[in-house]
Amino acid sequence: MKNFLVHTDEVKKEMLESIGAASIEDLFSQIPEKARMEKLELEKPISEMDVQKRIKSLAKKNKTDYISFLGAGTYNKFIPACISQVANRFEFLTAYTPYQPEISQGTLQVMYEFQTMISRLTGMDISNATMYDAATACAEAILMAVRISKKNKVLVSNSLNPEYIDVIKTYTYSNDIEVDWFDKLPENTGEYAGVLIQNPDFYGEIKEIKALDTLLIVCTDISSLSVLKPPVEADIVVGDVQTLGIPMSFGGPHAGFIACKEKFMRQIPGRLAGRTVDADGNQAFCLTIQTREQHIKREKATSNICSNQALIGLCATLYLTVMGEKGFRQAGYLSAKIAHKLSEKLAQKGIKTVNKNFFNEFVIEVHDADKTLEKLKQNNIIGGLKIADNKILVAATEMNTEDDVEAYIKAI
Repeated sequence: MKNFLVHTDEVKKEMLESIGAASIEDLFSQIPEKARMEKLELEKPISEMDVQKRIKSLAKKNKTDYISFLGAGTYNKFIPACISQVANRFEFLTAYTPYQPEISQGTLQVMYEFQTMISRLTGMDISNATMYDAATACAEAILMAVRISKKNKVLVSNSLNPEYIDVIKTYTYSNDIEVDWFDKLPENTGEYAGVLIQNPDFYGEIKEIKALDTLLIVCTDISSLSVLKPPVEADIVVGDVQTLGIPMSFGGPHAGFIACKEKFMRQIPGRLAGRTVDADGNQAFCLTIQTREQHIKREKATSNICSNQALIGLCATLYLTVMGEKGFRQAGYLSAKIAHKLSEKLAQKGIKTVNKNFFNEFVIEVHDADKTLEKLKQNNIIGGLKIADNKILVAATEMNTEDDVEAYIKAI
């Protein structure tokens, strides 16, 4: 059997010597001892039947019947049944990258259709075929702005999703990019490579978008564009597609996107699928402008993201196809209607909504956020996300009903 193992003892020794390491343990010397696992203590193996019983027993502990008003980046949206049926087909369930168009036309067409839909919704000229999520899309958009402008400082809104901010800090730190944070946008922004805002922002507030004297990056809720006008004033638009047919699933997986004006196309990270014709003149699809990518440009690539969230992108494409323009708009309208109705009912009980303008998410002021949320939970309602001792971020979608609103008001 030893002859069939790639890494024999002799090969391992030769590899270690070539990099100046005495043992495999030396490869992990940069990891502090206190951070290492001393021993992996696993239970003794059990039969498949017992595993199934154990999993079912654990699953019964999950509370899945709550009325949810939780948002903050992940939302409880209606998902047509056909999406999982199509997405689970074996043709799509692959990690294979479609470098060979002759055997990947279906995957490539889905990517192309996704890009087209995102471009039309955002008002941009071009979109890539997904990022990991909105957080990495924001960070990559900042790197993109730095490459375009040749400036090394960016301006980012404090009202961005806190999780996106954490990822941005990691990306900019490792790339030696200076970040200034703002509550109120200054009049002059020309010294910056770009300005990143979120609209609607993390707290649900809708703000007027104006063109700036630098690159403008807008992080948007793609579902809000069912009723709000697209951010055409932006140079780069990013966001998440979780609201397009992706379950909440304990926070993942998601997929993000970056869309931009055509003149910035060669700086956009991630995959791009293009439509062309084959030797017989028939419609065909292939990856295009690949000279941006790592497998060709190596360290000079516009992005080191060689994989993407194609399967999640497929779900989003199916969702928009099945829902259509009318269904997509109706889902957005119902989300906004229920959210505003809840806000009005809360106001009647003396609970203030902080927002002036919002789509389907808003902040309320209460005496004690913990006690309020616990009281709602006791009545089978997840009332939102605590963002301060006296503030709760509340979201509504088309999955919430008027009865849910009445239950919320009665319980609070």
